[in-house]
Amino acid sequence: MTIKRQVSYQWRLREVMAGHGLFNASDLVPLLAERGITLSAVQVWRLVTQTPERLSLPVLAALCDILEVSPAQLIATRAENAAPVKKAASAGDGTVTDLSAFRPKRAQLRPEQ
Repeated sequence: MTIKRQVSYQWRLREVMAGHGLFNASDLVPLLAERGITLSAVQVWRLVTQTPERLSLPVLAALCDILEVSPAQLIATRAENAAPVKKAASAGDGTVTDLSAFRPKRAQLRPEQ
């Protein structure tokens, strides 16, 4: 049996930006444009304030170049063993309950006489 791993990540763009004196998402728009990345102000704001599920490599490379950091400094990853899945409790004696005994019987419709 293999142990399942749970992976997670933390997007640290806002924290790294603050360390470089950039406190507004709009400050990134012209810096990204200098590197050929054209994103709207709203897209950059989402990139700064929310954790992205998908991120293109050119955008990641541009952010690393602007902030002079490595991808590992922007994305903190963590992996740990997942808790084992608990199995349902059984009756203890190994017997299986027949559910058909608990189901209602089908109604029989008869025409009026």
